[in-house]
Amino acid sequence: MRGLGCRMNVAAVLNGLLVSILAAVLWKYVKLREHAFSVEEELLLSQQSQELSQVRIDYHGALQSLQEEGTRMVCTGKMHTDRICRFDYLCYSTEAEEFVFFHSNDSIMLPNLGSRRFQPALLDLSSVEDHNTQYFNFQELPAPALKFMPKPVFVPDVTLILNRFNPDNLMHVFHDDLLPIFYTMKQYPDLDQEARLVFMEGWNEGLHFDLYRLLSNKQPLLKDQLKNFGKLLCFTRSYVGLSKITTWYQYGFVQPQGPKANILLSGMEIRKFTQFLMDKLNVSLEENSIGEEYIVVFSRTINRLILNEAELILALAQEFQMKTVTVSLDDHSFADVVQIISKASMLISMHGAQLISSIFLPRGAVVVELFPYAVNPDHYTPYKTLASLPGMDLQYVAWQNTIEENSVAFPDRPWDQGGIGHLEKEEQIRIMKSKEVPRHLCCRNPEWLYRIYQDTKVDIPSLIETIRQSVKTKPSVKKVKMASVVHPGKVREAKCQASVHGTNEAKLSVSWQIPWNLKYLKVREVKYEVWIQEQGENTYMPYILPHQNYTFSESIKPFATYLVWIRCIFNKNLLGPFADVLVCRT
Repeated sequence: MRGLGCRMNVAAVLNGLLVSILAAVLWKYVKLREHAFSVEEELLLSQQSQELSQVRIDYHGALQSLQEEGTRMVCTGKMHTDRICRFDYLCYSTEAEEFVFFHSNDSIMLPNLGSRRFQPALLDLSSVEDHNTQYFNFQELPAPALKFMPKPVFVPDVTLILNRFNPDNLMHVFHDDLLPIFYTMKQYPDLDQEARLVFMEGWNEGLHFDLYRLLSNKQPLLKDQLKNFGKLLCFTRSYVGLSKITTWYQYGFVQPQGPKANILLSGMEIRKFTQFLMDKLNVSLEENSIGEEYIVVFSRTINRLILNEAELILALAQEFQMKTVTVSLDDHSFADVVQIISKASMLISMHGAQLISSIFLPRGAVVVELFPYAVNPDHYTPYKTLASLPGMDLQYVAWQNTIEENSVAFPDRPWDQGGIGHLEKEEQIRIMKSKEVPRHLCCRNPEWLYRIYQDTKVDIPSLIETIRQSVKTKPSVKKVKMASVVHPGKVREAKCQASVHGTNEAKLSVSWQIPWNLKYLKVREVKYEVWIQEQGENTYMPYILPHQNYTFSESIKPFATYLVWIRCIFNKNLLGPFADVLVCRT
């Protein structure tokens, strides 16, 4: 019996040992499978990251950086309207459609605004200022929350994240998107031609997507495309927002539309941008293929038509003795439109987005904008403002149809094409009898839409007379090189000396040296502006002087203290800074 018990104990031990070995093997197998799945998932995520870019990424290293260091943000600008932020490891949940800032002990958030970040937003995602559909913000999570979230897909490209404002309208494409993107990228060295543009406004590609492609060697990404790459995308380095420095017009969301109050752009910057686009479009600046100076009439094919376009073309050719051609966005590629306009002497078009193409006109050319009946040209001036920017060197002419019988309106069309059938009968009658659209806010004013979508028979003698009055010589292209605008520096070594003659008469002699940069410049005309103010008084005496010294006696009193400011002026309108104020006692 004892021998049988021993055999049973040995069997039990062997059985237990076998179970333990099998359990260990199974545990090892499970762990190997888990590791294999993890490696496979990491490889898949790395592959998804590389689908976004040709740049190879160390997935494990990127994930470790995100987990340990979190998101880092440094912004420029004091207000949400002028702020651009640079992020390391800003993430985006494609399920929640929210950006995510992951906090760790090493996270950086500058400025750290707290709840002020929501008043009303961290920044504007588009160049249109303070528009409530363009605000950007993010959700916040602690970095350990990554353990419970989908594994992130890392975007290795440096990205510029923004909203396009209206990608189907050519004016908005250039003014609100392309120019701001171009000069935002110029501000940050790593936003180069290998950077990736990410559009978050939710539009599809739109009519002019090929123009956005010109700004980067990488295909731009749309918001709807992001979900194809994963549930959580993390941008290793991104810039969010757009510079507004290059915009010159506001669209009337708060007050009636018009030029921005503080325009910070010149034609020099616009022409540098257009040269970049022309190079990308392979548009040549060599002699034009037509072989002579010519006029371009921009033809619209759907609405806002010129009803006597053929007659107008013939009359322009006869009047100005220049070949006259037409272009159309429907019949020409954009590169062809640019090629033709870039060598034209005159561009004539009905008011509309296509007139933004005037940025490609050469210096000295004429822009003629035609307005339908009851639409006051003084109320709608984006292209006049553009043509008037220093350095654009364009001549601008506005013509308005003043003959109601020469207009064809379309009251039965949909409201967004000028129809007014949805309005009360009395309001329809009032609009149709109106002689001028009053100033209004954007964007659905029915009277404005009714009038702007009219077709027009152009009164040709009236138009030609308007052009003749505004353009005194035959339109021609200036063969001039682009030159920088140089302002004078401060005048140097300013001095004053007083002399008293009796109890009622005194003189004040003021002298100075030329600005330092003047000796290196060829300047047509140099003058000096001098302000003299008696201390304690609210008014001052201004003088424009051609010399560097002058003795003042008019209104100079004995035993008084005077403050004197001096600055240099180049060519009548290039103003230098005032030198430090002189305090002069008589």
